[in-house]
Amino acid sequence: MGAIATSHFSILWAGIVSYISVNCINPNRTMPLRNKTTLAGLILFSLVFITSNSFAQEAAPPQLDKRIYEIIQNSSADRIETDIRTLANFGTRNTFSDTVSNTRGIGAARRWIKSEFEKISKDCGGCLEVFYQRDFVEKREGSRIPHSAWIVNVVAVIRGTDYPNSYVMMSGDIDSRASNTMNFEIDAPGANDNASGMAGTIEAARVLSKYRFKHSVAFVGLSGEEQGLFGGRGLAKHAQDNGWEMIGILNNDMIGNIEGVDGVIDNRTFRIFSEPVPANETDRQRGARRFSGGEVDGISRQLARFIHRQVKDYMPEMNPMMIYRLDRFGRGGHHRPFNDLGFAGVRIMEAHENYNRQHQNIREENGIKYGDVVEGVNFQYAKKLTAVNAISLAGLAWAPPKPTDVRIGGAVRPSTVLQWAETNDKNIAGYKIYWRLTTSPTWDNSVYVSGVNTHTLEGIVIDNYYFGVAAVGKDGNESPVVFPYQQIRRRR
Repeated sequence: MGAIATSHFSILWAGIVSYISVNCINPNRTMPLRNKTTLAGLILFSLVFITSNSFAQEAAPPQLDKRIYEIIQNSSADRIETDIRTLANFGTRNTFSDTVSNTRGIGAARRWIKSEFEKISKDCGGCLEVFYQRDFVEKREGSRIPHSAWIVNVVAVIRGTDYPNSYVMMSGDIDSRASNTMNFEIDAPGANDNASGMAGTIEAARVLSKYRFKHSVAFVGLSGEEQGLFGGRGLAKHAQDNGWEMIGILNNDMIGNIEGVDGVIDNRTFRIFSEPVPANETDRQRGARRFSGGEVDGISRQLARFIHRQVKDYMPEMNPMMIYRLDRFGRGGHHRPFNDLGFAGVRIMEAHENYNRQHQNIREENGIKYGDVVEGVNFQYAKKLTAVNAISLAGLAWAPPKPTDVRIGGAVRPSTVLQWAETNDKNIAGYKIYWRLTTSPTWDNSVYVSGVNTHTLEGIVIDNYYFGVAAVGKDGNESPVVFPYQQIRRRR
């Protein structure tokens, strides 16, 4: 029985007990007929109340999906370690390094990644569609392009059964760099930055290849990150040109270091970076927010909140930190090109960076070791963050499409009304109405409804909270929350 129903039942039962004590219990006289009738009516009403609320509770979807726990258990630190070592052993994966050798350079690395995706596909009966996506960049003076080259991404897709053109995506970067990003010949093993993210992406593909999803799940290795986010730009444009409906991209860039340059050692905390509102919003949308709010409720921020909630539900030992910023201060990552085109995207990474181990030539100075080598990676931590990604991908890909045309009303009224277009999905169970204080980073309150496309929150004043609606599947998986930027117009 829900919290509200339980509270109401407690009041009802207290009333019954009080009625009995006052009107029915008297050792000196027989209970009058009218008291018996009233008591019977109260008891019957209480039974109806309990039964109706029990049915309502049974009609609600399950809260947790047991398959998610399987995904966590099936993620392997040993496989991630093997893949990180393989990637680091290519010597350098600089975007402009050797493409001919089979043992050194970015060409060898991307061919190996593609072969790993193809092995996974073979093991699951061809469940992965594996291909290269490429763009050409020309040498330009004053840029980080020392010579013209192909920027080649590796893509593997588990095609969705119900919504094949709707994608949730996990990415890692193929390339690495030394102190000077223009030096494409010097060793740059890039064990944490970003063999860890790339190995995590391959491992997530291995684990999730055992399942089938409503939406398509893509695993991608992106090139050219260190020279200007070239790979992300190319794939984001490819997605736009091909009409991909992007649920969101989870960009993984450095998920293996637990020893911060600040001396902190932490193997549970990680960061989720997300921008507040879409970069391509219109002036009209920006102006409307001055009156309705929603400055921290764009699609990327809702994606971050989804990941945060998924981790809290299924991996409570982990400590996700939502960072209200596109990326680290003054820096960038491969989710940004997707954000630039209006797609939802976040960056997932370690909480405590060690700058001695990234963008550094391998050396030792004054007793301090520099360089991004395998010894600086904690494989168990990389496994945990890989699982964070995998359960988030699975939850999103199993969930119904998010609600559309979500609207809100309640100005100068003691209640708030939410309205939305019903999701056309045969496996949808209902919807969750969420609300939170305007100062809270997470959706803290919710009510589940089914069979309706509007709901009134009685006694919840619109001015004091933010609101949203998510679609809920019969297996309990939810879509990201949709923030209602549009108002319900009053009828005159």
